[in-house]
Amino acid sequence: MSLQWTAVATFLYVEVFFVLLLCIPFISPKRWNKIFKSRIVQTIALYGNTSFMVAMAILVFLLIDAFREVRKYSVTEKVDLTNNPTAIEHIHMKLFRAQRNEYIAGFALLLCLKLRDAGIEVPEGEKKGPGVQEENKTLKQEVKTLKEELDTTKKALQKSDSDVRAMKKQAENLTVEYDRLLDEHSKLLASSDKKSD
Repeated sequence: MSLQWTAVATFLYVEVFFVLLLCIPFISPKRWNKIFKSRIVQTIALYGNTSFMVAMAILVFLLIDAFREVRKYSVTEKVDLTNNPTAIEHIHMKLFRAQRNEYIAGFALLLCLKLRDAGIEVPEGEKKGPGVQEENKTLKQEVKTLKEELDTTKKALQKSDSDVRAMKKQAENLTVEYDRLLDEHSKLLASSDKKSD
């Protein structure tokens, strides 16, 4: 690897380290906020914006150069095989290196952008943290009250359902009793009509 691609790969490894460092769960947002508010980090951030833009420009330039190299070595039909039989392997080797450099520059550029976003979002986590925790507590309380209301509503529904069943059974019993009394009444009327004849 040439010096420029070694520097880009080192830059990529440093970015991966910082991204993984920001992902460590046992470092609280409060501590990250203290770290980001420290004098050293503030000084780096003050002068770092220009250096960040320069690094981004260099990475974009190297990514474009890697695209150009891949395009240049992708054409293997133009290689003259009569004078140099190992030319195909040499072209494939250069194509592999160009593709590797393309991926390194692309991932370094992507992580550079994500690292900047993470550096902005992590300190804001402390500001959002207590609000989110309070919101979580209120939502848990609401869920608890809604579950209690649901239980009482279920009990009331079961009670009214059993009352409806009892009323239906009572109505059926009354209908049967009414039919029995009606039959008895008609028998008595029929027997009284026979006596009066």
